[in-house]
Amino acid sequence: MSEPSPHDHLMSDAPRKAAERRIRNRALTIGVSVTPFGLSFGAVSVEAHLSLIQVCLLSLVLFSGASQFALVSIIGAGGSYFSAVGTALLLGVRNGLYGARVNTLLRPAGLRRFVMAEVTIDESTAMAVSEARTGHATRAFWSIALSVYVLWNLSTIVGALVGNALGSPATTGLDVAGPAAFIALLAPRLNTVRMRLAALGSGVIALVTVPFVPVGAPILIGGLTAVALLLVLDR
Repeated sequence: MSEPSPHDHLMSDAPRKAAERRIRNRALTIGVSVTPFGLSFGAVSVEAHLSLIQVCLLSLVLFSGASQFALVSIIGAGGSYFSAVGTALLLGVRNGLYGARVNTLLRPAGLRRFVMAEVTIDESTAMAVSEARTGHATRAFWSIALSVYVLWNLSTIVGALVGNALGSPATTGLDVAGPAAFIALLAPRLNTVRMRLAALGSGVIALVTVPFVPVGAPILIGGLTAVALLLVLDR
């Protein structure tokens, strides 16, 4: 029996290296793509009179772009903490659903399970699922999670410092950064008729309730309406 040649070893190693390179490039690209939102979040947060430490803790601990923007936007508009936290939690429900999928796919154990729960977001879940058939789901998950977590938090700090230095966000146009970033986060998810109908219906309900309920409550009502509409449309 002949021994395998070095050439055979290189051939078998090529797919693994190609996969690692693909995952690394995607992780960097996605990490860089979130930095404008991190900058916006930092600027909007200081507008809402949060301290630099509070802004950093939100990104470090909550680490969910849509929930973070909703929370600081409601607080900045004078809404109650109940409305702000309630809306943030409602938007974070999807992360719990992602967690169930990731747990089934990667089977984390011990401390890693808690760390994985912290960084289970849209991007890390999507990459893990897309690489499941290649056998590189774990590498994809952690590569994306690390890239986004680090760059999101760094850009948050920069955004907060810049926001403080520039003063009033209204004079620089940063007062619209929160709503604009929130729309940018939402738009890619409206990729089906069902999602568009739910978004339209919940948006109308939220606008109609503005004159009658406290600040921040329309977002919470709209979010609950979206959940109800999706349940109805799924039947």
